[in-house]
Formats: sequence, structure tokens, C-alpha cells
Amino acid sequence: MSFSAFRNATAAPLRRAAARASTKPQFRNTFNRKFSTPPPPGPEAKSSSTGLYLGLGAAAAGGLAYYFYATTSGKEAGTAIKSGVQVAKVKANFVPTKEDYIKVYNRISQLVEDAGEYDDGSFGPVLLRLAWHSSGTYDKDTKTGGSNYATMRFEPEAKHGANNGLNVARDLMEKVKQEFPWISYGDLWTLGGVAAIQEMAGPKIPWRPGRIDGFAIQATPDGRLPDASQGSDHLRTIFYRMGFNDQEIVALSGAHALGRCHSDRSGFEGPWTFSPTTVTNDYYKLLFDEKWVWKKWNGPKQLEDKRTKSLMMLPTDYVLTQDKSFKKHAKAYAENQDLFFKDFSNVVARLFELGVPTEQFVTPEPWIMPTVEEQGAPVKKD
Repeated sequence: MSFSAFRNATAAPLRRAAARASTKPQFRNTFNRKFSTPPPPGPEAKSSSTGLYLGLGAAAAGGLAYYFYATTSGKEAGTAIKSGVQVAKVKANFVPTKEDYIKVYNRISQLVEDAGEYDDGSFGPVLLRLAWHSSGTYDKDTKTGGSNYATMRFEPEAKHGANNGLNVARDLMEKVKQEFPWISYGDLWTLGGVAAIQEMAGPKIPWRPGRIDGFAIQATPDGRLPDASQGSDHLRTIFYRMGFNDQEIVALSGAHALGRCHSDRSGFEGPWTFSPTTVTNDYYKLLFDEKWVWKKWNGPKQLEDKRTKSLMMLPTDYVLTQDKSFKKHAKAYAENQDLFFKDFSNVVARLFELGVPTEQFVTPEPWIMPTVEEQGAPVKKD
């Protein structure tokens, strides 16, 4: 596709967004109507990263930079421009290819393994937590939050208690962003979550790009992520707001098969399983097979396994064994890892797409990214 053709494809969204900037009260209704009809799927993209740079240069040539970045209404209109340009790129088939994103996936996978002495020798769990927390702020009623704008880049969202320690993951992803500046932060962070799960022996997670970067004004309020000290009513309030049901709440909780808590971040301490860098259904097995008692310490209320005193469970974990509806699903996953993998894959794919208009995605159907091992690809070394 030629540069002039792409410029023509993006000109209309730019003009529409510029006109909306001076009529802020009408902005949201007009913007939503623009996405009322999904575009037909196009042929597989042929462009490369180089072509994308040219397209981004055309979009930036709108002559509105100061207004969009210096005022509140301008920032909202600026997001409309970004979304409009993304839609135009999709319609014009002017997007990076799957192969471009596989290169990003591979680089993330290499960093996952280069953790040295960090935690249990892998950055995978903290990258998954970043993808989860950046997506789990979605509110289905107000259509705010989710992975589309990557607003954890900004304070105060970056400083929310539930996001303590995620600067480690954001800083790590910044290294990848420097190598692949064309990828949005939302796509980068969620792709990082996909790579973390798959490279730690988990199921394949369907994924597709198309998220755009927003502004600080779009950051979400504190309190949208789960509070680990709470019970079943709290879990339902948080997850129902995103559009999930009881079975999906239990499946998403299975992410606790990975990683550990840190007393200097959440206040809690310890791993959930004996293999915190491998995705298994051990989280559910241990919930039912071990005897759990309240830990005697100066920190917040958490449970420890009576036998080894080396594992922990949070109150929101233990409630999966106490609530009748949650328990039946947790039991099913404890007994059948294949079932857990299937449901976990489906619900994580949904989680990572929360808040993203369908028209922004570059493909009507998500991709399955091959693991590094499946590719037989050499991994870049620093």
C-alpha cells in the first residue's frame, strides 16, 4: 500500500476527531456511533514495521499536536484520533504482520528467562500480573478501564496499592518497547501476559493486537482490582463488574499457580504452589489436599499449609473452598487439568480484550502465537 493511499485512509478520522475537539459534550456519543458497524475482514496484512512508521508519520501530520496534548478536551479528542487512525489502518490493511508480533513475543520470552536471582528465576509471573491488572480495571456499565489505553503508565493508577511492585514489569517491558517502538503499550503488556503463560508450560492464549495508548485523564480510580483480604461478596462485585461469572472467577484465580506474594508490596508473603514458575492445576489441588491454618505473624491475615508452612493462601483463595458455587468449579479444576487449561485460556483471552472496541483489532479472529520451542527459533541474547 502506498503512503498517499494510507494518508487518504487516515485523513477522514483525523478531520472528524479535530471537529469533535471543539464540541466536547457531543464527543462520546459521536465517537460511539462511529464504531456502530464492524468493518469487513480484510486480506492478511502485507506491510512491515517500516511501513507502519510511515503511516504513523502521516497520522502525526495533522497539525493538532499542541492542542491534543495540552488540554483535557484535547487529550480526549487525541484518543479519538488514535482510535480513528487505528480503525483506518485496519480498514486500509496498513498494520504490522503476525510475524512482526512474533518477534516481539520472542524478545519478551527471552527476558522472562533472564531473571537471574529475581524471585524464583523468572519474570513470567510479574509480567502476567501486569497484563492482568492493566486489563482487570474494566467496568462494563461505564465502558471504562481495560487494556485499551494502558493507563497504568500514569499516576495515580501506577501507585494504586494493588499495583505495588509492577514497576518491575513495566520497566522490563520498556526495554522491549525501545526495540519495537511501533507496538502500543496495551498490546505489549497483554502480549507479555500471553508469552508468560505459554512459556511457563501453560495453555495457548488466543490474542490479537489493536489497542491504543491513552492519556492520564483516562486512568481508572482505585478499588477496581480484587482486595485479597476480602471474601466471596467482594470477588463477585469486582468480577461481575467486568462481565465474568462464578466459573470464570474461579478459572481466573488459577493464575495464582504462578508467582508469589511479597511483604514489601502487598503485605502478604510466600508462594501458592511448590512450582511457582510452571502453570499447572496444583493451585486447586493444594487448596483441597492440604490443611490450611491461619499464619501467626505480624502481617495481614493469610493462611499457610500446616504440613510444610512454606505455602500460603489468601482469604480470596480460601473462599473458593467455602463458597458453594465457587467450590464446585475449583473441585472440577483440581480433578482435571485439561478442563482448567481450556477454561483458563478462554477467560484470559477475554480478560485481555476488555475495553477494546472490536473495530480496532487487526484481525477478526485472534491469533495463536507459537512458543519459542515450537518455532525452533534462536533466542536473542543481551
